[in-house]
Amino acid sequence: MSAPVRAEARRIVVKLGTGVLTSGIGQLNTERIGALAAGVAALRREGVEVIVVSSGAVGLGMGRLGLKRKPSEVSKKQACAAIGQSLLMQTWQEAFSSHALTVAQVLLTHEDLRSRARYLGVKACLEELIAYGTIPIINENDTVSAAEIKFGDNDTLSAMVASLLDAKYLAIISTAPGLIDMQGTGEILPVVEKITPAIEAMAGGTTDITATGGMISKISAAKLATRAGCGVFIASGAEPDILARLLSGGGPGTFFVPSGLPLESKKRWIAYFQRPRGTIVINACAVPVLLEQGRSLLAIGVTGARGAFAAGDVVDIAGPDGKVLARGVTAFADSEIATIAGKSSDDLRPLYPQRKRLEVVHRNDLVLL
Repeated sequence: MSAPVRAEARRIVVKLGTGVLTSGIGQLNTERIGALAAGVAALRREGVEVIVVSSGAVGLGMGRLGLKRKPSEVSKKQACAAIGQSLLMQTWQEAFSSHALTVAQVLLTHEDLRSRARYLGVKACLEELIAYGTIPIINENDTVSAAEIKFGDNDTLSAMVASLLDAKYLAIISTAPGLIDMQGTGEILPVVEKITPAIEAMAGGTTDITATGGMISKISAAKLATRAGCGVFIASGAEPDILARLLSGGGPGTFFVPSGLPLESKKRWIAYFQRPRGTIVINACAVPVLLEQGRSLLAIGVTGARGAFAAGDVVDIAGPDGKVLARGVTAFADSEIATIAGKSSDDLRPLYPQRKRLEVVHRNDLVLL
């Protein structure tokens, strides 16, 4: 694997999967947890800021309740998380105490990052925790999460945290040794320069009864993080001294090269921290205007809308074939789209005399996907 040297890694997010932290349902692998804590502590002594995204709460709760399979009912999964989260944090504090490090629990839902004000509040809190010298231990708040506010998996959550905190690297540590070329050599790809459809085709799901996502979610997380300018490692937690080896540039696993032109913070928030409320459909002439010229979306290029949304909501922008091309903050509600669709700015001024801007989505609030 070829990656920059450790000296450049001022801040790293480490995501740890359930399979790495446990040796069975509800059975913590304390030896491995201790080794990972020692690895984090070693990085801290070198001046590297480390944020941990830790899975395991639901699995630990299942073990304490004697469950053999993850419950399908939301309320039962929430109960498992409520029981397991305290056990998880207790284990992490014990592991880091021998290194004179304090952990800080941070539980998040997608709603905490969807709202711009709460997004900035979470960022400020995490920056303070890092400044105090603690190890933030982040997990999804599965006790209260419902479908509409869930991240879906901790791979996605870790990528969002890496983007939020402008981390240099994201290390996704699980039972997977890296991205395997199942269609070709059968070997681990050491470096992925760009995530193409062929790379995505190499991913598969998971059959682990306590895990969520598998390689599919890891590739999706890598797409998000690399576009934010963050390099991503996928490697096995069974490897000794895995964090030090990854950051030395010679570790096992797969390294995803970050984008050369990362999105600025606000546009990352629009692109990846939102669940769009609806879709604005544009005509064929408007497609190159957005994709090639980087201009705002005007009403003359709009043909219709799907879903219910208000002015100020984040929406998807789709071409005439239905393919989503961009995402942005709309200046018009869905109820207004039929009125403005296909009209020029001169046509709109008499209808909206008080508005200074008549762009449907201004280029400063628009992100190409």
